[in-house]
Amino acid sequence: MSMTAAEAETRELFAQLQPGDRVELTHSIKVGRQEWPTTIAGTVLRTERRRHGLHFRRHRDDKVFSDLIVLQLDGGELSTVTIDEYTSLRRV
Repeated sequence: MSMTAAEAETRELFAQLQPGDRVELTHSIKVGRQEWPTTIAGTVLRTERRRHGLHFRRHRDDKVFSDLIVLQLDGGELSTVTIDEYTSLRRV
C-alpha cells in the first residue's frame, strides 16, 4: 500500500516535531456512513509511537503501533491525536 503525497508530508512533519511547536491537525472521524471533518490546534507537548492491541485475533507476537501527538489546547486542556492516513498536519 503506497502513501499519498499529503500523507508523506504529514509523516515527515510528524518526525520533525519538537515540544513547544504549534500545530493544526485536520482529520476525519468516520462512524458507519457518517463522516465528520474536524480541526484541532495546539502546542505539542510530546510525540510518541505507542504499541497497542487494537486488532482482534492477531498473533500474540504481531506488533501494532500508532503515532500520537499530545497537544495542549489554548484553553489548557490536553488532547491526544492519533496520526492516520486521514490526518493532515501543519505548523502554525
